[in-house]
Amino acid sequence: MTMRHVAGAPSAPVDDYDADVVILSLDRATETAAAIQSALAQTGVSRHVFIVDQGSRPDALAHLAGIVAGRTDATLMALDHNHGVAGGRNRGSALGHGRVIFGLDNDAEFADRTTLAHAVATLDADPKIAAVGCRIVLHANGDDDLSSWGYPASLLPHAGETFDTVTFVGAGHAIRRTAWDACGGYDDALHFCWEEFDFCLRAIEAGWRIRYHGDIQIRHKVSADRRCEWSETRWFYFVRNRLYIGRKWRASWLSLAPRFAGYLLKGARNGVLTQTLRALPAAVRLASTMPALRQSPATRAYLGTNDTNHRGQWLSRLTREGPRMLSGQDEDRRPARIDNRSRTSKGTIAGLSIR
Repeated sequence: MTMRHVAGAPSAPVDDYDADVVILSLDRATETAAAIQSALAQTGVSRHVFIVDQGSRPDALAHLAGIVAGRTDATLMALDHNHGVAGGRNRGSALGHGRVIFGLDNDAEFADRTTLAHAVATLDADPKIAAVGCRIVLHANGDDDLSSWGYPASLLPHAGETFDTVTFVGAGHAIRRTAWDACGGYDDALHFCWEEFDFCLRAIEAGWRIRYHGDIQIRHKVSADRRCEWSETRWFYFVRNRLYIGRKWRASWLSLAPRFAGYLLKGARNGVLTQTLRALPAAVRLASTMPALRQSPATRAYLGTNDTNHRGQWLSRLTREGPRMLSGQDEDRRPARIDNRSRTSKGTIAGLSIR
């Protein structure tokens, strides 16, 4: 892996500081510039902004370089190729040493100038929290971004509140660095999709909690430029990675069969059946390279209380939602993990809300 310094400070400050803001870039120059400026405008907290470029066109990279040139509180680095969301954020996070790592999508902005300080204070107030998920709202009007609601649909009425959960949405989130280091960051093999959930499972197993905070907001533009589309490879990664994570935690292929059946139904309903079929052998290959992990009773209880109990069991969900998919009805469009970041120029995938 080759990383080169492009503009701004050559490295993080030597002295201690509160937070690293990590922003990945791949073209989207206008949106990324706004994300960077939003991060640089944060007050009430000491922070360093790292922008990690993964293959932008020269004009886009030059535009970002112009924003951070001469600054001591921001660094623009360029990777040799696209390492995906998981790999890119791993490399960006490793550049700093702030006690909080804040991940911000490059088509998102902090809701106000004190958002980062609020996130840092939230983690400082409770040493048992590994990560905080923010409320993701649409940049245009402040409504909840339904494509970025990564929690049980039954909790949407509580979007403005605070609750323990089992994951966070990547568009805007804060991670305690000690938890990040202890859990090993993201799994590079995932590349894109489910990397947050995978990290959270390891953090929960290590005794941490994950918390959603509806009072910490990120405004999301849901840019279509340079997005991984459902009709291209997004669904493939979604299915492959979720099956791989199941196997990583010693789930048998038999126990994963209902989940895969749901994915087959959803893939057929939305014209991406080929991606679904390709994902299964890819998950098998990926799982064969990783040592299996084991969930403790405490972890299973945490997952049940903070996720499964809100969603219902797999068989009942498949029985309830499957017929609507097969009939072609435009069924329940309530937000769920399956629709995370799916509002693109090529539309969404409808169907089961599958975690």
